[in-house]
Amino acid sequence: MDTLKELFKIGSGPSSSHTMGPQRAAERFKNENPDAESFRAILYGSLAATGKGHLTDYIIEKTIAPKKVEIVWEEDIIKDFHPNGMKFEALDKDKNVTAEWTVYSVGGGTIAEEGQRNSKSNSIYHLDTMDEIVKWCKENNKTLVDFVLECEPKDIKDYIKTIKDAMRKSIDDGLSTDEIIPGKLLLKRRASTFYNAYKKDKSFSTLVYAYALAASEQNASGNIIVTAPTCGSAGVIPGIFFAMQDFYNYDDEKIIEALLVAGIIGNIIKTNASISGAEVGCQGEVGAACSMAAAAVAYLKGGTIDHIEYAAEIALEHHLGMTCDPVYGYVQIPCIERNAMAAQRAYDAANYALLTDGSHSVSLDQVVETMKETGIDMMDKYKETAKGGLAKHFFSC
Repeated sequence: MDTLKELFKIGSGPSSSHTMGPQRAAERFKNENPDAESFRAILYGSLAATGKGHLTDYIIEKTIAPKKVEIVWEEDIIKDFHPNGMKFEALDKDKNVTAEWTVYSVGGGTIAEEGQRNSKSNSIYHLDTMDEIVKWCKENNKTLVDFVLECEPKDIKDYIKTIKDAMRKSIDDGLSTDEIIPGKLLLKRRASTFYNAYKKDKSFSTLVYAYALAASEQNASGNIIVTAPTCGSAGVIPGIFFAMQDFYNYDDEKIIEALLVAGIIGNIIKTNASISGAEVGCQGEVGAACSMAAAAVAYLKGGTIDHIEYAAEIALEHHLGMTCDPVYGYVQIPCIERNAMAAQRAYDAANYALLTDGSHSVSLDQVVETMKETGIDMMDKYKETAKGGLAKHFFSC
């Protein structure tokens, strides 16, 4: 497994796979071809199908500027390696191709060349399944936080602090505006309304909803958020974490530790399955985020490592089969509300696990494998193409 720095990234929404990934790829190709007169970007599969709503063309044009780039949309061509394929071409003044590069946006803002994803050569962890990690922790009388700190660079806590601060800012910024979210849905923000309701009812759930909506609405508007593990699921962890901190007075150090716990769960899912909606549907985005958050909540509330795994397993298991069907290709409906629901569901999963002795029949690794297989079997129209599900049947009321 790679460092948590590749899981938690600060960047612009609305999509880690369709915005952040293409941005990183375009920037790299541009830097490698400084003498090119212009460029061409060919988008395949899901990148082409929902790229307009996800601002893929906008971010590529912005990154390549001041040079020109032609965007070619090939949604019917789906590459075998990953649905989010793209090819960049450098052109001379006569439009001859002088260099080309095919690359894939594999989720969470990560890009990979064919055959490169989850390469062991990039791994900094000596274990990459929950079963192995739990066994190591028990044999060495260590916690999940201890395991992460042993494997990660020494500055990982400093990095996670910047992640925590960016998450908090996405909430604060989201609560301070009532602007309409960009796009033809003309969706009204609700975070501040929910937060005002919290000031009256002092309900923990209301605070969770308000915070999750704030971060998700910031993402949908193309603002700065943290992939957790993706942009499309960027409201789940901030929603529950900072509601926990503000309602129950957890200090910053405990929240940083909780992010390390969430991160290792996300890394396990990313390594052994996928966090890409274009590959496995929303079970790999909001489902993964809920699993990460549930594990961390169990940790915050004093659960054992068995409770933590059980919470993560419950949260992911009950998101199995969830489709990614964004209306008009925007990360708005059903994405924003789904983040709020999953943030609360993470809390419920942790509480359920903590009411037991921690023993459970189904392991997290088994659910991760099930999620991967389910995603592979899922029809493409339910995987970030806006061709099926709610995206097909939605009509404005």
